[in-house]
Amino acid sequence: MQFSKFGEKFNQYSGITQLMDDLNDGLRTPGAIMLGGGNPAAIPAMLEYFHQASEELLASGELVASMANYDGPQGKDVFVKNLAKLFKQTYGWDISEKNISLTNGSQSGFFYLFNLLAGTQTDGSHKKILLPLAPEYIGYGDAGIDEDIFVSYRPEIELLDNGQFKYHVDFEQLKVDDSVAAICASRPTNPTGNVLTDEEVQKLDKLARENNIPLIIDNAYGLPFPNIIFEDVKPFWNENTILCMSLSKLGLPGLRCGIVIASEEITQALANMNGIISLAPGSFGPTIANHMIEKDDLLDLSSNVIKPFYHQKSQRAVELLQQAIPDPRFRVHKPEGAIFLWLWFDELPITTMELYRRLKARGVLIVPGEYFFIGQSEDWEHAHQCVRMNYVQDDDKMSTGISIIAEEISKAYLSK
Repeated sequence: MQFSKFGEKFNQYSGITQLMDDLNDGLRTPGAIMLGGGNPAAIPAMLEYFHQASEELLASGELVASMANYDGPQGKDVFVKNLAKLFKQTYGWDISEKNISLTNGSQSGFFYLFNLLAGTQTDGSHKKILLPLAPEYIGYGDAGIDEDIFVSYRPEIELLDNGQFKYHVDFEQLKVDDSVAAICASRPTNPTGNVLTDEEVQKLDKLARENNIPLIIDNAYGLPFPNIIFEDVKPFWNENTILCMSLSKLGLPGLRCGIVIASEEITQALANMNGIISLAPGSFGPTIANHMIEKDDLLDLSSNVIKPFYHQKSQRAVELLQQAIPDPRFRVHKPEGAIFLWLWFDELPITTMELYRRLKARGVLIVPGEYFFIGQSEDWEHAHQCVRMNYVQDDDKMSTGISIIAEEISKAYLSK
């Protein structure tokens, strides 16, 4: 069969496809240790809350109504209005329902945004999305209809005590010219758990404004919900910012609800794209989230249940890793947020793609670092020395998985 150019592009087997295949295969494979995918933890208190909320919504008729009717292409009206009101009252943002649109998952939202802004322009020129700090989220990599829509820069690496390190944006090398359509960064960063400082965000905002381009912040793990962020930083939004959020990491990934907070012009464009591509976003997720707002539970649960759960899990995972891998060439990126640890094996004599294959053969799934260095003009040895590890498994599975990682790392180093 002959596919179109679009078909050939999106029929390829990509990094994000492999990640989701591994996630699905692992769920079906007894004994598999899932340290790779991005599925959130099954937090008992949150599962109980969603069970109770669903019963209440079913009893009131709202749940069935949400499934039996289309919403508009911008998304469920009552949720969008209440969310705008929440942000305005809590943070003083100059925002209304005209600044918020919903998508069928944040992955869809980024596909819309990247292709709305980057690629071939109406004047025939080609523009790109600038990622100020790589590594970045694996799901961005193949999201462009056109090829070559990303440019990224290597970070500064700060070596910390206790076998840790931290990435920083290298503003000295950052270059914005007419070929850049937008700046995009995740905060906290998937895959590393890095959190851009308030100062870094302010500098990126200034850079975006000076060049009359938007700043896109991927806030899937950030403030104010689900608040899987362990640093003392402030939420950020203004009309030049496109803030992308999600219900997934609240514990609702199956409901596929992305939230985009932007200017009225961007909001209208996304609503138009929703109408053409999917008619309307799904209603189930917004119905649950609106219930959480009306009960004043959304921010409270994020701060007092979700955040401390993940913070404790991250600290425990670091402890297990450092006990299992005492080699001084091993470092962990400082866990500042998100649900992953970023492991750096300096001087590793094999690539992390090979490490991934060896671990998968032993039933342990991680994600090789090569996939996350999107938009790089030159190959970088560091990119072949890092892996992403999800730390949400229970202690027994995590400990077993880390022991197997330690064994394979020791074998690799001894083979040098």
